[in-house]
Amino acid sequence: MSKVLYEKDGRIARITLNRPEVMNAIDDDVPTGLAEAVARAETDAGVHVILLSGAGKAFCAGYDLTYYAEQNGSNNVTQDMPWDPIQDYQFMWGNTQKIMSLFRCLKPVICKVHGFAVAGGSDIALCSDIVVMGENAQIGYMPARVWGCPTTAMWVYRLGPEKAKRMLFTGDKITGAEAAEMGLVLKAVPEAELDDEVEALAARMASVPVNQLAMQKMMINQPMEATLNATQRLATVFDGITRHSPEGLNFKARAESETWKQAVQDRDEGTWDWTANAPLPKSNR
Repeated sequence: MSKVLYEKDGRIARITLNRPEVMNAIDDDVPTGLAEAVARAETDAGVHVILLSGAGKAFCAGYDLTYYAEQNGSNNVTQDMPWDPIQDYQFMWGNTQKIMSLFRCLKPVICKVHGFAVAGGSDIALCSDIVVMGENAQIGYMPARVWGCPTTAMWVYRLGPEKAKRMLFTGDKITGAEAAEMGLVLKAVPEAELDDEVEALAARMASVPVNQLAMQKMMINQPMEATLNATQRLATVFDGITRHSPEGLNFKARAESETWKQAVQDRDEGTWDWTANAPLPKSNR
């Protein structure tokens, strides 16, 4: 079964992340499937709006750490030392550009977030034009604590420097209600109303001519594009460094020895000293 589904419904293209058994976690195939679906909508003159969502219990739980941290996927995101930063950069830059197809596509993209849009899943959501969340859904970039830097860099463009720092200096998750209040997403609604809210918005936008929608999107994106490429290149280099720093290597070692779930729990609870690769003294927690 395809890991990214595509369906045309009148003037709306529906793209669905489809790995529900792992909360749509990202493996080597998902970014490629996403970019191919976006390109399909882009070239269809009958499509006015793209609606992006996730199957199952969540939008996207980020990169599949069973695949990339506990084991090694076909693209080893933690290399043996000495590591080749360009090999790492090429893989992550390729994924970043595939996700950025949402931003660069001339068709507006609405992202519907239920459950979670975390880590790499937040990258996908925030590259969309408009994000609508369930009030109790959660969004965040927890790898900012160790083993990651958001390669799309969309946090600063959506929030400004101070609020982006608040999120990335802590790696906290926040609810949809908090994200809307902060200005990270357009709005948050009760989970029971999420589908209707997004469908109404998509239908309203789909009544606008394709060329009008494209011109508005290009005009609004232009100021961001003036600096976006350089910021993303720096973020992608840093992302590779985070996975090959002493702390990053210790995170991977703990994921391999104890499972990634334990490593993630240690990371998110702030109970582990990644420099010493040992429990943090209680006086420092």
